[in-house]
Amino acid sequence: MSGPAIQQFECERDGIAVRGFLHHGAEPHSGGVVLTHGAGANCNSPLLVAVAGAFAEAGVSVLRCDLPFRQLRPHGPPPRGSADRDQHGLHAAVDALRKEIGDRIFLGGHSYGGRQASILAASEPGLVDALLLLSYPLHPPRQRDQLRTAHFPQLQTPALFASGARDGFATTEELSAALNLIPAQTELLSIHAAGHELMTSRNREELPRMLAATFLGFVGKL
Repeated sequence: MSGPAIQQFECERDGIAVRGFLHHGAEPHSGGVVLTHGAGANCNSPLLVAVAGAFAEAGVSVLRCDLPFRQLRPHGPPPRGSADRDQHGLHAAVDALRKEIGDRIFLGGHSYGGRQASILAASEPGLVDALLLLSYPLHPPRQRDQLRTAHFPQLQTPALFASGARDGFATTEELSAALNLIPAQTELLSIHAAGHELMTSRNREELPRMLAATFLGFVGKL
């Protein structure tokens, strides 16, 4: 028995290219998620592919897409000044997925991608119904005074944070404290024995389904 269908996806919205892969959710239809990658990866990262597959099996369509900086350069981190365009790219991806499925839309990403998703949502309340933030990079490793929380007090979109208990970008305690800055409903899922990559050889089978189930449970209570 084959799983949910996956197709290459490409379109242009307001002059910004949206490129990636669309996982069609199995029945019953339950909205869609735009999911993007971290600073050193692309939309084909094993974590994103696995999580997208788990959501599709649960009936949720997923557009996993490359941020604009990754469309311009296949390797390396985002160049200085790319954040605004990357946020515009996420906005375009949200619009594209909404046009495809016409239902509730969620937005998420791993590390840098999740940070840009949260900044976009803070600047545009109501753009999406909820956020899924995987390994949010609260601060650079070993630089705990450089917190990336300036937009948290403006974030009105409910958000589920999933973070490895061994993540050098944020301890569980640091994230718990930071979430108090967010006025919207939040939840923190700590992944035992995982680092910033989140998915390990030990949890690769269970983690994607757990993330999808926990997020759907979170949004179901909103």
